[in-house]
Amino acid sequence: MRQHVRVIDGEVPPTLVLANGTYLNTYVKKWLQGHVWVYEDRIVYVGDNLPINQKGTEIVDCTGKYLVPGYIEPHAHPFQLYNPEQLANHAAKTGTTTLINDNLLWLFMLNKKKAFSVLDEFSTHPVSMYWWARFDPQTELQDDHELFRTEDVLDWINHPAVVQGGELTSWPQLLAGDDILLYWIQETKKQRKPVEGHFPGASVRTLTKMKLLGANADHESITGEEVMRRLLLGYHVGLRYSSIRPDLPKLIEELLAAGLTSFDNLSFTTDGATPAFYEQGLINRCIDIAIKQGLPVEEAYLIGSYYPAKHLRMEEQLGSIAPGRLAHINILTDTKVPQPESVLAKGQWIVKGGVEQRISTLIKWKNYDIGPLELDWQVSSKELQFSVPIGLEMVNDVIMKPYAIEIDITVDHLPAHTSDSFLMLLDRHGKWRVNTTLRGFTNELGAIASSYSVTGDFVFIGKNKHDILLAGKRLKELGGGIVIVHQGEVLLEIPLALRGMMFKGEMTDLIAKEKELKRHLKNFGYPFSDPVYSIFFLASTHLPYVRITPQGIIDVKKKELLFPATMC
Repeated sequence: MRQHVRVIDGEVPPTLVLANGTYLNTYVKKWLQGHVWVYEDRIVYVGDNLPINQKGTEIVDCTGKYLVPGYIEPHAHPFQLYNPEQLANHAAKTGTTTLINDNLLWLFMLNKKKAFSVLDEFSTHPVSMYWWARFDPQTELQDDHELFRTEDVLDWINHPAVVQGGELTSWPQLLAGDDILLYWIQETKKQRKPVEGHFPGASVRTLTKMKLLGANADHESITGEEVMRRLLLGYHVGLRYSSIRPDLPKLIEELLAAGLTSFDNLSFTTDGATPAFYEQGLINRCIDIAIKQGLPVEEAYLIGSYYPAKHLRMEEQLGSIAPGRLAHINILTDTKVPQPESVLAKGQWIVKGGVEQRISTLIKWKNYDIGPLELDWQVSSKELQFSVPIGLEMVNDVIMKPYAIEIDITVDHLPAHTSDSFLMLLDRHGKWRVNTTLRGFTNELGAIASSYSVTGDFVFIGKNKHDILLAGKRLKELGGGIVIVHQGEVLLEIPLALRGMMFKGEMTDLIAKEKELKRHLKNFGYPFSDPVYSIFFLASTHLPYVRITPQGIIDVKKKELLFPATMC
């Protein structure tokens, strides 16, 4: 801080000056002309003067250019086939320079000491990487009490890189009297950190109760009316544009039609979209949609930067072009085009004049024993025994309802005239399995096998047991991933070399592979838009109505175990 003052006094030169630009001042919501001085990772001056001491300073003429704060994604799930470093590098290229990330996979993968070491490493990345503290696993585990011990939850809450609690998918338990959850929320609030809710379809009564119990924000609105309901109760509301719920255009249209003129309790989120959805960027796309829908231009940029920073009580570090803030700055050619020509993240060029700059690899995954899965078992015909009378029927990409199985499921190959498939959730250690059927995923495909799931266990879907066995064999050889097999032929492999959950290569390569996955599944009768999430959420008990989990098949609403898991 003293060094920053020395820059102002001319004793030390700034490292970079963005000269003669027009910048968005978030405090008066106006475009102003001036010079921006940067020293290393911080903005130290914004105004009419150029530095007296310019020795070694990089000076970039921004005449005719527009400067806005780096965009903030306040609700990232950085493990949707991609890994967090890969996502951060990709996001930054289109101006999203801050990610607030789910910590759930760290809880599954690493002990607390190693997890905190990863967080420390990410703090040195040019993109600002912050995290949530989860209170629940959003599924029914066999040992979730080991994953969420009060001592560990509180340590996460107190970590300086953790800026909020949540997202709270177990809110029904809280309403039912779970005082451990309430205690964790209270401790989060004592740290002056907000609590993110997850309240799809919640009534005013429920939202009011959750506000009283400490929830600050929610991102589950799917109509403008639901957004207004939350705003009126004092919530900060995330407007979602994701691969499952691309609701943003409709939300903006309905909010403007409702006469909303105050936008400072809103933010944008892509809510952990799958890779191909991010091909053109993250929050830059949301800002673009908002501007095209008629939102005031200045407000669109603030919803994508300053307002989420203020909600997270991080406005002294993020979300504005002002002295003392991290030097996250996007340089635009037009105020109505949020795709940046140049991007600065912590004072480092990510894109300069349209040319992407190299970002050094930061995370050494081997140091954390995160590599290919080493499996000492493989799928055999004894695991492929199906007799449960209740299956899961797809209502959409992620919602499943129970149905009575009416076909013979003891055969090796289910008939193509039905959309019923074999479905098996198999323990990643090979100790237990849950076997049933899935209706509506495909009417023809032999098999798809995935080590990518919300629990990290293996999912098998398909009509042909022989193809399932081949997919399982190949999955073991890969050390984790997604494999599609049909009529004895491997059609696609997506290796997930980081514990069977995350891709290790470039985001562009992963995007191409996910597109190929979608093409194959569409050809085999998959009728929805996001098969990656369909597979991932099969075990997620925060979604209705029935789920296949490590405990067995569960009726979510009744919290009843319909059929328990079988030991292998």
